Amino acid sequence: MNKTVELDMPIFPKVRYSGWHLDEIEPSLAEVKERHYINDQAFGIEVNGQATAYQHVPDALTAQGVRVMSMLKAQVLCPELLSQYVGQVVPATTDRLVAQNFHYFNTGIFVYIPDDTQVDDVLQLALNHVATQGQDMMARIVIYVGRRVKLSIFQQMHTLGEVKSKASVVIEIIAATSAQVTYANVDAFSDVTTAYINRQALVTEHATVNWENASFNDGNVITQLESHLRAEGATSHAEVIALSSKKQVQGIMTTVENSGRHSVGHIFQRGVILNRSKLVFNGIGRIIKGAKGADAQQESRVLMLSRRARGDANPLLLIDENDVTAGHAASVGQIDENQMYYLMSRGISKKIARKLVIRGFMGEVLAKMPTKFAQQLIIDEIERKLQDENETS
Repeated sequence: MNKTVELDMPIFPKVRYSGWHLDEIEPSLAEVKERHYINDQAFGIEVNGQATAYQHVPDALTAQGVRVMSMLKAQVLCPELLSQYVGQVVPATTDRLVAQNFHYFNTGIFVYIPDDTQVDDVLQLALNHVATQGQDMMARIVIYVGRRVKLSIFQQMHTLGEVKSKASVVIEIIAATSAQVTYANVDAFSDVTTAYINRQALVTEHATVNWENASFNDGNVITQLESHLRAEGATSHAEVIALSSKKQVQGIMTTVENSGRHSVGHIFQRGVILNRSKLVFNGIGRIIKGAKGADAQQESRVLMLSRRARGDANPLLLIDENDVTAGHAASVGQIDENQMYYLMSRGISKKIARKLVIRGFMGEVLAKMPTKFAQQLIIDEIERKLQDENETS
């Protein structure tokens, strides 16, 4: 992979990940053909390694030109269309991990929604890592949402298998003029997967991309989440919840760049830390000169449920324009004992009280998940992490 070594590794302040060797990845050829995470007749696709385990696009949407397919299939059936968008949001020269992914990805998903298409159902995407010996995941998701299209997406990532390996996933979203996109995801790689995840959106004139990002991985993971507000009235709300446990490290860097006039970019992050784990939130609000009337706000809160846990919340505002609105808030602290006392004084056990506090702390993002299944998946992940905490305490 000598095409990438001359580039620098991405910077994640206060996260030491050099020992994870994420730039040493061998793309896997493994596949699992059985469907695991998408219900029958749902609008969407499930890709497990190099296999398409499930795919369904309603006939009415197919007739309008909607395409939802594996990246391997897109490279065969519509290579010219695909080439218009791969690397448009996340250029190959960004850093070493992005370049590596650009040159060597061999699985993923391609979504194309033409202008003025009416999409009533939530688009469900599942992209799973097949963890086999000496085989890593190198995947890319590319989504184009046409003009005036309103689209809700729910995306999942899981590990299938028990072999220690790595994953590199880059997601690019292009929202055309006046498109409205809600992108919700649950990242739930198991503890055998060390991962690099990079999600970015290009938001054009009067378009909106809202992120509802749930990071519930068990392994060590660094995640980038970025919105580029390039035109007048572009909007993005990046909302993140994360739960770390055992001895894992999760670093999440959320960035909104306002370069369009009257663009709005807000970052909202909530994290909970258990056991000896570490969670770092880095939030960056950047307003480029000329982005008059732009609004950049961010708030990051970290709740530690163990005295052995380590948490950090680092807000940063970079402003090159005067006529703007900007602000930030951040905190890291222990669980509120008054809340616990109030719940337990009403006959609720300590275990259930902790679960309720966590769900309340993350409730704003949980409530915005686009399906009941997505909400229940997060609730189940909270319960599982708390159970793991009890077993390892």
